[in-house]
Amino acid sequence: MPACRISAEWLLPMDGGPISWGAVLIGADGRVTAAGPNTEVPHPPGILEERFPGAALLPGFVNAHTHLELTGLDGQAEDADFPDWIARIIALKRGRTPADSVQAARDGLAACHAAGVTTVADTGDSGAVIQALHEAGGSGVAYLEVFGPEPSRADAQLADFQARVAAQRRFETPRVRLGVSPHAPYSVSGELYRRVAGWAEREGLPIAVHLAESAAESELVAGGNGAFARQWERRGIPVPTPACSPVEWLERHGVLAPRTLCIHLVRVSGSDIEKLRRGGCGVAHCPRSNARHGHGDAPLAALRAAGLRIGVGTDSVASVSPLDLLAEARAARRLGGLSAAQALDLCTLGAARAIGLDADVGSLTPGKWGDVAVVRLPKGRGGTGTMEAVLESTLDQMVATYLGGKQVWRAPE
Repeated sequence: MPACRISAEWLLPMDGGPISWGAVLIGADGRVTAAGPNTEVPHPPGILEERFPGAALLPGFVNAHTHLELTGLDGQAEDADFPDWIARIIALKRGRTPADSVQAARDGLAACHAAGVTTVADTGDSGAVIQALHEAGGSGVAYLEVFGPEPSRADAQLADFQARVAAQRRFETPRVRLGVSPHAPYSVSGELYRRVAGWAEREGLPIAVHLAESAAESELVAGGNGAFARQWERRGIPVPTPACSPVEWLERHGVLAPRTLCIHLVRVSGSDIEKLRRGGCGVAHCPRSNARHGHGDAPLAALRAAGLRIGVGTDSVASVSPLDLLAEARAARRLGGLSAAQALDLCTLGAARAIGLDADVGSLTPGKWGDVAVVRLPKGRGGTGTMEAVLESTLDQMVATYLGGKQVWRAPE
């Protein structure tokens, strides 16, 4: 791949403040060689150069939680009750072939690129997303989901899951990592959590869990009550009665650790947040999905005050469509009382930290991958207002997206 040089009216490297007429030089290896004022970034002979007046350059956005295999299910699950909504999603997924799921993942990844997103942390059970990432030379972590609420079957379920994970390892690349996702407290037994967490630690696999998302989940774990408990009873599955919060339930089973990404965290107490801090967990904050399902607002300010690694995620198009990471960042800003810079951090460097990829993505720092999002600025916006203008931008203001210096999307002329 030839090296390239990209310049624009403003550069927001996210490891420093805005730079007027900045540039990024990306080497043949796909990594940033230099970034800074245009006059200070070299012009090697024969370099491919792109120049974007009236626009800002940022690191490619990092989406901390997606379900790209659900692409195309917009508006097909409108149930207000969360357990019923999940049942509807399961039925819709069963109506798809493996080829359908792979094509959905490809389409979802293309939509991410069109929105300036270059790295995703995706959860799904089909294996379609890691295949799509592999094919596209993409970037991210694909967490393969495992389900199993029956404690007596935990050993067999783990063995089956290990075989599924082994089959997916062929899609890993230097930029695409496989992870595991014991789905949620309402779909995974304590014994399966313990076994998957222990095995993941031995294998060095990252973990993602949906956690403390809904009232029904908390009711199940706290007292064996609620809609999820009734579903378990109808299936003849023993209902657990640990009499604790979902966060404490996972702590008891060894799930909370620096390799663990906790998704949602709407219903958490101060003691829960301390457990997460002690575990060193990352957090995927999905404000629009939380609101759409009526779960409430996650305590973002308290999570930030605890020093947790936090990024925003879009969740799936079945929850909120279209996938718009900057809209999530704006929602997080309102909830957390954040500055524009703090909100943008949640979909760049902060999100990269949350999923453990900040050594390679999240800022336009020499040595990191040359992932770049180009955003058109309104006339007259710039200077100290550049971050505000970018944060307020909509999907139709995206101009181009680069992955490792290769252009993967360009707005129609």
